[in-house]
Amino acid sequence: MKKSSTPVQEPPGGAVHRPTTPPVWQPRTDPAPLLPDPEPYRVLGTDAAAGADPALLLRLYTELVRGRRYNTQATALTRQGRLAVYPSSTGQEACQVAAALVLRERDWLFPSYRDTLAAVVRGLDPVQALTLLRGDWHSGYDPHEHRIAPLSTPLATQLPHAVGLARAAQLKGDDVVALALVGDGGTSEGDFHEALNFAAVWRAPVVFLVQNNGFAISVPLDKQSAAPSLAHKAVGYGMPGRLVDGNDAVAVHTVLGEAMARAGRGEGPTLVEAVTYRIDAHTNADDATRYRADGEVETWRAYDPIRLLEHELTQRGVLDEAGIRKAAEAAETLAARLREQLNTEPALDPMDLFAHVYAEQTSQLREQADLLRAELDAAAGKGPGEER
Repeated sequence: MKKSSTPVQEPPGGAVHRPTTPPVWQPRTDPAPLLPDPEPYRVLGTDAAAGADPALLLRLYTELVRGRRYNTQATALTRQGRLAVYPSSTGQEACQVAAALVLRERDWLFPSYRDTLAAVVRGLDPVQALTLLRGDWHSGYDPHEHRIAPLSTPLATQLPHAVGLARAAQLKGDDVVALALVGDGGTSEGDFHEALNFAAVWRAPVVFLVQNNGFAISVPLDKQSAAPSLAHKAVGYGMPGRLVDGNDAVAVHTVLGEAMARAGRGEGPTLVEAVTYRIDAHTNADDATRYRADGEVETWRAYDPIRLLEHELTQRGVLDEAGIRKAAEAAETLAARLREQLNTEPALDPMDLFAHVYAEQTSQLREQADLLRAELDAAAGKGPGEER
């Protein structure tokens, strides 16, 4: 075929500029400061422990001992049929205690279903914290009163809620920081990624604490993520990632404290990964021996958060036998109260089904309530209009 000799017509105004090299690209953010340390941050057993506040150390220790007893008592109550289910946080107490103690009164805690201990350390009545797991109510407490969001059973759905609250506080000019807790399994959920993305874009005052306990029910971490660490995920959203030893209560408190302060100064969110281990099964309905070896569990038992802190305190002369007994006695008092109150059958009123659905009941709900009331009155042998 003969090639055309007709020249290319240039548009009016001169020749078209055809660049031979792409424009220079620059990252919008330097990723280096966002990267987590190569090893989890530790305090206990290092020189940094010498500068820790003894009063804080004793408070952490007392709450760890109470928390362990809380876990064992709640687990026992499931075997007695007093709780429908209990997801134990044995082995993870340092994460939850530190998370609760780092909060100011005006801050908000957004827990997952495994974080009842964090809610208790925050000041929530232990029985109220277990009401959901008892099967009585969706939430046994007033979230606004305690500044603790309802315990979240669906994975990671509490994270966008935490970001929403933090963003609202930011817009209103309120000095409030939200601390959201999630497990390693929750980082595989879409809610996790959406929450981090919005939080970073808005520079919202929120901190995300991932308690990496090694398993999402029976799925180990290496089958959930190929990232170097879960803390590395922060870089993709433009926020700092921190990696901390989740069994070192002082280290967790330090890292979270720094992240909370950073958020409070308007510098945006932080993702903290606490490397810990779930000693007990996923819940009392799970058989963990099907997917992990006893030797693995025993290795982590030797790295117990209570033993770590107790060793540090006794070595420094901050804790003696009397202090150890005092903490144990406080833990037994908590356990006795749990047994007493949860062994009492709750007084349930079927009419409560209609009490907290709408501020003003719909006509359909009023009709259903009237039908149920009539059935209850008939069963009680009462006529129309008589009080139940």
